[in-house]
Amino acid sequence: MKFSELISDILTPDGETSAGAVLTGAVLAGEPVEVTGPNVTIAGLTADSRQVEAGFLFAGLPGVAADGARFIPKALAAGASAIVTHPSYQNYIPDDIAVVKHPDPRLVLAKLAAKYYAPLPEIVMGVTGTNGKTSVASFVRQIWLGLGINGASLGTIGVVSKSGERKLAHTTPDPVTLHEIIHELVGEGVDHLVLEASSHGLAQRRLDGMTFKAAAFTNITRDHLDYHGSFEAYFAEKKRLFSELLEPDGVAVIDADVEGADEIIDICNARMINVMTIGEQGRYLNVRSIERDGFSQRLVLQHHRGVSEVSLPLVGDFQASNALVAAALVAAGGVPLLEALGEISELHGAKGRLEWAGDKNGAPVFIDYAHTPDALATAIEALRPYVQNRLLVVFGCGGDRDKGKRAMMGEVAISLADVSYVTDDNPRGEEASQIRSEILVAAPGAIEIGDRALAIETAIKEMQPGDLLLVAGKGHETGQIVGDTVLPFSDHEVVARILATF
Repeated sequence: MKFSELISDILTPDGETSAGAVLTGAVLAGEPVEVTGPNVTIAGLTADSRQVEAGFLFAGLPGVAADGARFIPKALAAGASAIVTHPSYQNYIPDDIAVVKHPDPRLVLAKLAAKYYAPLPEIVMGVTGTNGKTSVASFVRQIWLGLGINGASLGTIGVVSKSGERKLAHTTPDPVTLHEIIHELVGEGVDHLVLEASSHGLAQRRLDGMTFKAAAFTNITRDHLDYHGSFEAYFAEKKRLFSELLEPDGVAVIDADVEGADEIIDICNARMINVMTIGEQGRYLNVRSIERDGFSQRLVLQHHRGVSEVSLPLVGDFQASNALVAAALVAAGGVPLLEALGEISELHGAKGRLEWAGDKNGAPVFIDYAHTPDALATAIEALRPYVQNRLLVVFGCGGDRDKGKRAMMGEVAISLADVSYVTDDNPRGEEASQIRSEILVAAPGAIEIGDRALAIETAIKEMQPGDLLLVAGKGHETGQIVGDTVLPFSDHEVVARILATF
């Protein structure tokens, strides 16, 4: 692809292109774009200088620890023919190299990646919030497939489509990886895509090349404050999905019962975006009642077509919310609501999301990804109705992450569970014992067992008839991060191995 063709979508009517060069005069997001150099052929895109090949465009992106622009000489030596960087970069770049300078190089790269790997699927939807993103994305994909629609989901548990599953390093990949994956999905015939919009992905402009026809908001609670600095900054990034990225003629699906819903609704109303709300206060899907039926639930719903009663084969009010958000998203994409609701009875939970993992002589064990105070409280409260005797919980906190939530999670566990085991999660670069001690400050009476496998084994052995065990924190993960090493570890495998002995 020629550089002028790649950059053309960024140029405003004030910008100009020519066969021999790309000229200045463009604007992106209200900021000038300085574009100079010859109209070279672009063979690929990357923000990693180690991946540069002859003819590649290299983006030197600002990072938390270092400025990627310092790797521009290395990229040029490797054969880069074009560079994206910020205006303050004044080091020498040869005249035969195309250069794009903008105050937000991440935004530029996202736009270029979308153009390079175009087209997108016909329908693209985004899901954001602190909890529930993975379940909603999984449920949307399941409903699509149940209705014969070739859809895929992309997020924390990876990329899932009819052709199989593949893991991802991040919930929201970098824009080059993201659009490369989407290009492959389109080649496989996928015309509907739902993806998780993480706060990191939104803050780092990884999604700014997307065209969202619909977007969903599940909830907002404390998370990732180690990166964002404050709850307000964290929430502000979530809001970007609705204030900037959702198409003006798109649809927003919002759980009206959660904190923050009113703010998202106000943003959408200001942009005159159609809003579908669900929940007890929902106007599109109004929850009249929820009744527990074993490990399933019966939902009575009021909507524009009348009243529907549906069966959801999952536990927890929050899973009912996730399922209804998913059904509304599918309807926002053009599927009749009653058809979408008809698929709810066939849903299965996403990997590691309040997932039944087996039982010890009738006493069930559940695995959940809960790693925030609110998520842990929600999981425990969802399971409490199924407890005849005691509720046991095994949990920990990750290292190099928001330290403020550690005592909060300890307080949640000790106040809501009957027996709490504090263990290691992903200690990363921190001393694991220090993380546990910060949890235990607010969890008097909790049992400390650093070895996660031993903690799970101890809890299962202690289970009595009528008990229920929740193993929280890692969910679908298959590794434990200690220092710079990822050690093989799966809560599912450990639970299965121990239960097999009874």
